[in-house]
Amino acid sequence: MTFIKSLSTRAAHMLAAAGIALAMAPTLAQAEDRVSAVHAFPEFLVYTKTFLAMVDDINARGEGIVQIDVRGGPEAIGMFQQPAAVRDGVVDMVHTPGSFYGANVPEIDAMVASNVTPMEARQNGGAAIMDQAHQDRFGVKHLGWIDGGVRFHIYMDSEPKFNDDGILDLTGVKLRDNPIYHAFFEALNATTSSMPSTEVYSALEKGVVDAAAWTEIGVPQLKWNEFLTYRVDPTFYSTDIGVIFNADAWNDLSPKSQELIQTVMIEWEEKSYNDRQTEIEADAKVLADGGMTFVSHSEEAGEAYRKMANDAAWARMYERIDGGGAGAEMYKSLRKHYAGE
Repeated sequence: MTFIKSLSTRAAHMLAAAGIALAMAPTLAQAEDRVSAVHAFPEFLVYTKTFLAMVDDINARGEGIVQIDVRGGPEAIGMFQQPAAVRDGVVDMVHTPGSFYGANVPEIDAMVASNVTPMEARQNGGAAIMDQAHQDRFGVKHLGWIDGGVRFHIYMDSEPKFNDDGILDLTGVKLRDNPIYHAFFEALNATTSSMPSTEVYSALEKGVVDAAAWTEIGVPQLKWNEFLTYRVDPTFYSTDIGVIFNADAWNDLSPKSQELIQTVMIEWEEKSYNDRQTEIEADAKVLADGGMTFVSHSEEAGEAYRKMANDAAWARMYERIDGGGAGAEMYKSLRKHYAGE
């Protein structure tokens, strides 16, 4: 009888333990955070490939901690609507150029006109200032500056013209525009037409535009070089592509999830910077081999051209943040951390 009683007691304990395990199972299953994400550009562009590879890295290292579900690109949510979507919590995370929401976070222009790398901005405190500006103004965290250090050219379908000072004159040129360079293009007298990058090929084909600015890499993938046969040197501005995260959704993540995502993001700031530098020469060779002519400013005019671009970006930000009044300290701080002044 004692033996039977012992078995009964042991069975009761086993059943109780099983019950506890079953009760805990849903909790354990819910411990893994899920994050929804979209990206601004089509999947075939190098910038999106970087983001998707970074997401794969996070998911591989975050098994049981956090997983990111990518819902697509501009076909899922329009590229210019994505920043508002992450701010409003429609999605948790967006990979996008900061200039797409620059009217809301004008401090982003410091990245546009930057003289430092993403790694230097991270080290000198610029990244923390940029993150805080995003939280204060737009309700999102700025997690990282990805594919930094890639600059822009203007590409044209006809030979560039220059003014008496030797600086590019875009009078009469129909130039595809977007917020990142609008102020600069106005200074060059261009007639601008704003449109998503996904519509530019068709616009070039139909003659709606006959010039476009884009980064040092990506034109062959976009196939714009079927129409654009001149590249204007030197480069200007810097890519401001980053990852922003809804602030409330970020705060809902576990500390482990936050730490993992932020750690990987910082690693990819440097990795993507280095990877892109090796591709700049390769894309230039593709364009040259395809018949594109590279037209340069003189050294003196080129410096003035770049200064005109940077001055336009800083002036726009100065006005938007009231750099002569309430935003004076922020303006000085951004000049120090991003322009090295």
